[in-house]
Amino acid sequence: MSQASQDESFAPNGVSGHTGALIINADDWGRDRETTDRILECATRRVISSSSGMVFMEDSARAASLAREQGIDVGLHLNLTEPFSARNVSARLREHHERVARFLRRHQLFQTIYHPGLASSFAYLAKAQLEEFNRIYGEAPKRIDGHHHMHLSENVLTGRLLPSGTLLRRNFSFAPREKSWINRRYRRFVDLRLQRRHRLVDFLFSIEPIETERLQRIFSCARQAFVELETHPVNEDEFQFLTSHEMSKLLCGFPIAPNFSVVA
Repeated sequence: MSQASQDESFAPNGVSGHTGALIINADDWGRDRETTDRILECATRRVISSSSGMVFMEDSARAASLAREQGIDVGLHLNLTEPFSARNVSARLREHHERVARFLRRHQLFQTIYHPGLASSFAYLAKAQLEEFNRIYGEAPKRIDGHHHMHLSENVLTGRLLPSGTLLRRNFSFAPREKSWINRRYRRFVDLRLQRRHRLVDFLFSIEPIETERLQRIFSCARQAFVELETHPVNEDEFQFLTSHEMSKLLCGFPIAPNFSVVA
């Protein structure tokens, strides 16, 4: 794809071969009933490949049951910023979460800063969510991403809080003129760190902005590389597009991968 492949900040990461795959992932599975139901409809229509599930949220348990019943591929959506809404959340867990969330929400650059005073809280939250995912899904997550991409926060990376060998979501992919040189270099530096312990897809894009020409370029990239397209069906515009005839037309000739197993 000319938009991304010409960016000097991208390099092969050892995942892709001669053929690629388009993986459309829906975030926030289990966050609440509406979010889960919208993602479920997208899965039923076969316009998404997989989803990322939140734990300790009001619909997490029901979502896990639905995933097992419907055979939906779900990974862990690590949540370090949004308050837990489930009833089975201990006071200790809420306290650690509030401390971390308060720090990360203070400024968007704070995720790039290692906070030694919060190291134990970050570790506790990651461990608790990994264990809860295992409990309600019956297995450890094979892939992990993060709510607001906070799985890439410096405390998580430096602390090596996520299991080695798992498929981890990389930074968003951008063309040279879309972000500053410093921004792209930082993203590249983080992705190189991720590659040392985790598996990555080749490119990550958001479905927004929803522009036909842009999406066609992204889909074309998936002919030769593993491409993840991040979506949030709870957002009305994304949901309407995903379930529209226009999306069906775009997917003609670009069949989506059934799940992330193609990257294994």
